[in-house]
Amino acid sequence: MEKAGITGVTKTVAEHIIDFLERRDVKHVFGLCGHTNIAVLAAMAESPIDFVTVRHEQIASHAADAYARVNGQASVVLSHLSPGLTNCATGVANAAMDCIPMVVIAGDIPTHYYGKHPHQEVNLHADAQQYEIYRPFVKRAWRVDRAELMAEILEKAFHLAESGQPGPVLVNVPMDIFSEKISSTTFDRIKSNTRNLIKPSIDDKTARHIVTQLAQAKTPVIYAGGGILLAQASSELQEFVDHMQIPVAHSLMGKGALRDDHPMVLGMTGFWGTELVNQTCLNADWLFAIGTRFKEADCSSWYPGYTFNIPGTKVIHVDIEPSEIGRNYPVEIGAVADAKLTLATLTRVAKEVYPQGFKRGEILGKIETFRREFKDGNAEMATSNAFPMMPERILAETRRALPEDAIITTDVGWNKNGVGQQFDILSPGSILTPGGFATMGFGPPAAIGAKLAAPNRVVISLVGDGGFGQNPSMLATAVERGLGIIWLVMNNNAFGTIAGLQKAHYGLTYGTTFPGSAEAPTNGPGYADIARAYGADGIRISSADELYPALCAAIKTGKPTVLDIPMINNPTPTTGHWNILDIYTPEGNVSHVST
Repeated sequence: MEKAGITGVTKTVAEHIIDFLERRDVKHVFGLCGHTNIAVLAAMAESPIDFVTVRHEQIASHAADAYARVNGQASVVLSHLSPGLTNCATGVANAAMDCIPMVVIAGDIPTHYYGKHPHQEVNLHADAQQYEIYRPFVKRAWRVDRAELMAEILEKAFHLAESGQPGPVLVNVPMDIFSEKISSTTFDRIKSNTRNLIKPSIDDKTARHIVTQLAQAKTPVIYAGGGILLAQASSELQEFVDHMQIPVAHSLMGKGALRDDHPMVLGMTGFWGTELVNQTCLNADWLFAIGTRFKEADCSSWYPGYTFNIPGTKVIHVDIEPSEIGRNYPVEIGAVADAKLTLATLTRVAKEVYPQGFKRGEILGKIETFRREFKDGNAEMATSNAFPMMPERILAETRRALPEDAIITTDVGWNKNGVGQQFDILSPGSILTPGGFATMGFGPPAAIGAKLAAPNRVVISLVGDGGFGQNPSMLATAVERGLGIIWLVMNNNAFGTIAGLQKAHYGLTYGTTFPGSAEAPTNGPGYADIARAYGADGIRISSADELYPALCAAIKTGKPTVLDIPMINNPTPTTGHWNILDIYTPEGNVSHVST
């Protein structure tokens, strides 16, 4: 019972948590019930906050990940103890690797049973606690030992998740503390606290130094990472690029930082990069990197001669996280700063020092020519009537059918690597991909979070049959909520990328393919049938010419739809390098092959 007095309003901790989330304008909480968190669910039942229940916790964490990417604020996951928390871990780790803000609230065993091995306690063989499972990948993991600390911890959790280099945090709560009644005093104390922390920028002196170096450089390149999108700095990047006329390469996570059809965009670097972007980066005298970690696949395993030639190329590196600067390459100029504020400062200073801007017609011509030749060279595959379909045609037909601002979630394989290389993103932040963790199974549930965050935009998930099979029960959530998501299953009847890698180096596909073929699987699931069983629309494509009209129709109906598309398992073309190839075949230059 609530009672008012000088000490505030007395409620359960669970009720105070929901009040706190409401004040932070949290609209959705993703998760799955368990006996340790039902007190929170009971408190949420009377709240405008919508609990998005799923059939597996990994679906919840992937959906929450995408939700945060789209709306730019920390998402919230509610988890049960031990198996719930470990089921959730892959999605949380994926979010951590891609710097996505997330607050995970997990139930735990009662405080009075710590160490006694009660039902579902996780610390069987060591003097550890369940929250420590998350310590390697979250920014911080708290265990709430006293109810009176909950307000302070929650406030810190959201601040930490959203500030600096964003990422997930864990708030681990014994179930008896959820039910404990306390005064609102500690929560009242933080009501007036700011939600937004001022971010650092660079000073004018540093900006002038950077601008001058880039202006005097003969072959400068801007290298845009995912930090541009996290900082919502795409318009600032475009203004700076348009004034300085410097070509832009990007990492996988930086795809869409500028529209892919911007005249100065070179494309994605690294193993799956094109010859244009890798060669241009190799020949750069100055590289201005902003919001990137210089990850392995983006940098051809850091081997000189494939993507970057550093320290031959001088590097300016700006990032919000100090530990990222100089982690993989030495830097000439390093600055700890927010990408959005930094680019705004650089543009202002650049216009003061060089008011006329720059014209670099030669590189503009090279980019234009390469794009035309690349498209022409790809035309046969992109228009092929072969069935099972060519992956290039699947991507081409999908791009043709989608509006510019459609949100695309990818998984791994062609739908990530091929999309990064060949699929134009025309609206910043409209591609959601599992970068650092490269998690199979990310794309389908991520589409749920994206659609909830942007209900008026077309949301489509490009996924392989291996990835779709990870958590098909996300269809239940989509159908129950009437989410008009389209899943395009690029079905090669295999874990295709790994099958191509194994065949190239070992001459077989053992353990990487499924019985039968993409066109006629011997024992494979019918993904269209699975969709219909959940109440969604399901269509099995039977010819190349069927895909485009089927996709257009699915967009028009606005219903959850699965398109099962048999696909030839051709490898994604590559001009970069990957160290694992040396491990498998040190004497040869072997990559992936068709299976």
